[in-house]
Amino acid sequence: MKQRTIAKKVKGIGIGLHKGNPVEIVLEPLEADSGILFFRSDLNVTIEAKPENVVDTKMATVIGKNGAVISTIEHLLSAIYSYGIDNIRISVNAAEIPIMDGSATSFCMLLDEAGIKELDKSKKIMIIKKEINYKFNDKFTKISPSKTAKYNFAIDFNHPVIGKQEYEFIFSKKDYIKHISKARTFGFLKDVQMLRSMGLALGGSLDNAIVLDDNKMLNSDPLRYENEFVRHKILDAIGDLSLIGMPVIGSYSSFAGSHDLNHRLTLEILKDSSNYEIKNFDEASSYSLTKAFA
Repeated sequence: MKQRTIAKKVKGIGIGLHKGNPVEIVLEPLEADSGILFFRSDLNVTIEAKPENVVDTKMATVIGKNGAVISTIEHLLSAIYSYGIDNIRISVNAAEIPIMDGSATSFCMLLDEAGIKELDKSKKIMIIKKEINYKFNDKFTKISPSKTAKYNFAIDFNHPVIGKQEYEFIFSKKDYIKHISKARTFGFLKDVQMLRSMGLALGGSLDNAIVLDDNKMLNSDPLRYENEFVRHKILDAIGDLSLIGMPVIGSYSSFAGSHDLNHRLTLEILKDSSNYEIKNFDEASSYSLTKAFA
């Protein structure tokens, strides 16, 4: 399998979660070995999608360079990764990716509109060779050797709508679109009120997040999946780990993970080259990857 980009330039527009302003997003094709590049068109600054450019992980994954930042990149990256796209330029005219409906489904639609183009160089993959983990109190993220790309996530919220949830997802593009992409981000009303007092979450609404008070969900529309909350955590994890820059073949698992724990796991993977092996896609036929990105 060869590297991929998109077949044509596409545009979209949405609201920024934190500032509440309209944000235009433009996706453009790039040549082989270009990687995923973010571009602040209002500041003329390019930021490579790499772990070393992550500058904040408190409420979203944020990358930055030369004073310019782009926030909330994880949902878009999750879709890009799942479509097998290796090279793409993402331009925005503000400091955040638009939140759209709080899931990755709008970005999947943009990628469907753009189409896929195969390039003339082999796709590379990372194969995990040993277990790597990062723990913080009772929370953890880890990845271990596997023949497939697999994600297992568990959460436990003291809330009647969420409670304990666990979900395992064996990666394929088709199943990502069906079982993961539509899962929306979620938050609690008390936290939204606090964030707004700080000048954040100004674009947050029931149209782009599941919002809960102490006892119930405030949205009038039903959950898209019975366990939508934990599925969104997997959506985030796919986007966060995609900063490695290539498909990762391993079994990821987490309890109460976050953008921060995902980022720290990524750094743990990359800090020792004995943790992984990088191969050309065609050299790894035993991993049945062609079907996963079909």
